[in-house]
Amino acid sequence: MDSHTGDDMSVGEVEPMPGYADLITRASTVMPSALRGCSTCGLELSKSTLLDNAYITWTEIGLFFICAVMWTQIRRGLTECLFQPFAQWCSLQPKDSAKMPESSWKLVFYTMSWSYSTYLLFFTNYTFFHDPPSVFYEWKRGMTVPTDIAIAYLIQGSFYGHSIYATVYMDAWRKDSTVMVVHHVITLALITFSYAFRFHNIGLLVLFLHDINDIQLEFTKLNVYFKTRGGGYYLINDILSNMGSVSFSITWFWFRLYWFPLKVLYATCVSSLQSVPNIPFYFFFNSLLLTLLCMNIYWFLYIVAFVAKVLTGQMKDVKDLREYEGEEGAQRAATLLKAQQQSKDAGHLNNSAETQLNNSTEGKHLQNGITKEKHL
Repeated sequence: MDSHTGDDMSVGEVEPMPGYADLITRASTVMPSALRGCSTCGLELSKSTLLDNAYITWTEIGLFFICAVMWTQIRRGLTECLFQPFAQWCSLQPKDSAKMPESSWKLVFYTMSWSYSTYLLFFTNYTFFHDPPSVFYEWKRGMTVPTDIAIAYLIQGSFYGHSIYATVYMDAWRKDSTVMVVHHVITLALITFSYAFRFHNIGLLVLFLHDINDIQLEFTKLNVYFKTRGGGYYLINDILSNMGSVSFSITWFWFRLYWFPLKVLYATCVSSLQSVPNIPFYFFFNSLLLTLLCMNIYWFLYIVAFVAKVLTGQMKDVKDLREYEGEEGAQRAATLLKAQQQSKDAGHLNNSAETQLNNSTEGKHLQNGITKEKHL
C-alpha cells in the first residue's frame, strides 16, 4: 500500500508530465472507478477514516492561532509605522493612499513565503516539482512531517487564517471579496487537512504555484498607485506597472492553469491511487483542488477582460481590475471623510458633508477612506 506501483515506473524514474488530454482521459477513467469501488463510503466510514488518519497536536493548533494573531499585529504595525507614513511622504492621491498599505503588506508576505517555497523545491533534495507523482511515494499514515515543510505550513496556514479576518475587517471591499473569502476558507481547509493527513508534499507544490502571482499582482498595483503622486506623473512606475501586468497575465495562465492541473491535479487524481490505492479522503481533497481551479479560471476572466479593454482602447492605463464596489462613491466618501475630520479638528462639523456621506454610504461603513459593505 505504501510502495509505488505505477506501470513500469520505479521510484527513481521521473514520469513525463501529461497533457490536458491525458489528464482528462485518465481522471475520467480513474475517478469513476474509485467511486464504484467505494461501496462502503459514507458518514461512518468518513468518521473512522478521519480518526484513524488525522494527526495534528494541540501544540500545532496553538501555534497556528498565535501566528495568525501575530500576522495581524505585524500588518497593523507596518501599516501605522511604515506604509501609511511613506504614502503620505510620497503625496499619493487619497484613494491610492488608502489602498497602498494593503498591497505593500501582501507584497512583503508573498515575496517571503514564495521565496521559501522556491528554496525548498529547487535548492533541497525534494523532487516534487520535476516529478509530481513522487509526492505520494512512501506515503504512510501519521508519517513525520519534515521540519522545513512544517515551517512552511505554519507560515502559510496562519497567514490564511489571518487573511479571512483581514478580508472582512481590514481590507477595502471589492467586487470579488466574497469569492476571496471563499478562496481563503478553501485554502485554509486544504492546508489544514493536507497537513493532518500527511499530504504535505503536494501542499508545498500548490503553495509554490500560487504565490508568485500574488507577488506580481501587488507589485503592479503599487506601481499604479505611485505613477501619479505629488501632482506629478512618473514614467518609470507606469512602465513597471505595464510590465508587471503582462508578466502577471502570462504567469497566471502558466502556473495556475497549466502547471497546476497537469502537475498537481494529475498527481492527486491519478498518481495518488497508483502509489496508495486506499488513500484517505481522495474525493474530498480532489474536490477542494478542483474548486480552487474553478476560482483560478474565474479570476482569469478578469485578466482576459483587462487585456481586451487595453487592446480595444477602452482602458488607457493599467488599473486594479478588482475595483471597489461603487468606485466613484468610494472616492467621494474619501474626500468627504477627510473634510469631516478636518472640521472636527477645528471644533465644528460640516452638516451638509455629513448628510451626503451618510446618504452615499447607506448600509456600508468607512474603512481607510473606502466604503465597505457591513456584511458579506
